[in-house]
Amino acid sequence: MLIFTVIAIASMLAGNLLALRQRNIKRLLAYSSIAHLGYILVAFLAGNQLGIEAVSFYLVAYFITSLGAFGVVALLSDTKRDADRLRDFRGLFWRRPGTAAIFTAMLLSLAGIPLTAGFVGKFYILASGVNTQHWLLVFMLVLNSVIGLYYYIKVIAAMFAQTVPNQKKERKVLHPAISFATGATMAILALLLIWLGVYPTTLVQLIRGLLATIVMT
Repeated sequence: MLIFTVIAIASMLAGNLLALRQRNIKRLLAYSSIAHLGYILVAFLAGNQLGIEAVSFYLVAYFITSLGAFGVVALLSDTKRDADRLRDFRGLFWRRPGTAAIFTAMLLSLAGIPLTAGFVGKFYILASGVNTQHWLLVFMLVLNSVIGLYYYIKVIAAMFAQTVPNQKKERKVLHPAISFATGATMAILALLLIWLGVYPTTLVQLIRGLLATIVMT
């Protein structure tokens, strides 16, 4: 318990503090994944039915979110270099509102904002920690969630910022066109993310059913 508690706290702090200093989007997402590992360990340490459900739900939500977030970075990249710098996303909403809206949904889910799957997953983890009275881990989870919210909002603010005329060179590095299949896939991921945030019952019941089947076998 002590070893995993230390790992959980270290993961949350290291991941968020490293991501906080990043202006490279891919590195920001990569470092934040370390923090999300720490969040998952909070439910893992609970070791009860609620903890298992929390870990399962959070993994599904994080898979969808990370796939969508890295997908946006990939589709905006060109053959010369990846669109992974913060300035590449500045004013994105005014050029590609649909892509900016999808990326915003992914970032808000990672931050654990309501009406997203990330919020439900983080709520589940928080509930499992409170249920087993792991107060130190609960406190660190809340504290690090606030830190994470700051750098996610920083990226969102850059996308909605007004661009100035001398930023034309930055626009050229973004992918000039998005195929219908790619756009449809990203839209489905965003809708699925919101659907799980508004109606999480279906996934929760599925997880409980699978767990009951595993116990019976």
